[in-house]
Amino acid sequence: MELQTTAEHKQVNQTLGFHWLSFAYQGLTEIPYDSILMQTDTLEVLDLSYNILDENPALLGRLEKLNTLILDSNNYTSHVKFPYMPSITAMCINKNKLNNLPVFVEEIRRKFPNIKILSMMNNEAAPSYFNGGSLTQYIDYRLYIISQIPGLEILDDTEVLEKERVQARKTYRLQQSSSKKKDKSSRKHTHMQRKVNTIIRQ
Repeated sequence: MELQTTAEHKQVNQTLGFHWLSFAYQGLTEIPYDSILMQTDTLEVLDLSYNILDENPALLGRLEKLNTLILDSNNYTSHVKFPYMPSITAMCINKNKLNNLPVFVEEIRRKFPNIKILSMMNNEAAPSYFNGGSLTQYIDYRLYIISQIPGLEILDDTEVLEKERVQARKTYRLQQSSSKKKDKSSRKHTHMQRKVNTIIRQ
């Protein structure tokens, strides 16, 4: 398929009724804010895919109407920091360098509270048959994300099913409960140890 230029993208998507700006396949090492921020009041879809980006996209927080952010095939890691953007409902960050799932998912959960669609395939943190992950790892990966982002409707290329939501709540509630018990037991042990130390000193 022949790639469209940025101008062609603009023309096509004005017809569709929304504003889409693409900087894909341009070998960028920095986000071109000068061009992007000229559309702070209108831009809805931003495509920065297939570049060499790894900087925290802090200034994108000025795009009040942006609902879709595409960052496929860049160099982003799990420690990327996004601005708070409640307007974002869809993000694609496939084929980057994400390797710590809890860190990354927490960032998405906090910064994009209204996200409905998340795609992060072909990352180390997203195990699947395509990158050597087992079926069990893939299922656990899905359940973890669904438990942390309960409003998610599509994860990668698959719709989130109600039975997955139920299983995610069940699985991670048990883990949280187990963690609380361990904390309680640890506090009790510490309290008892303090008592023993007091008695010994006396």
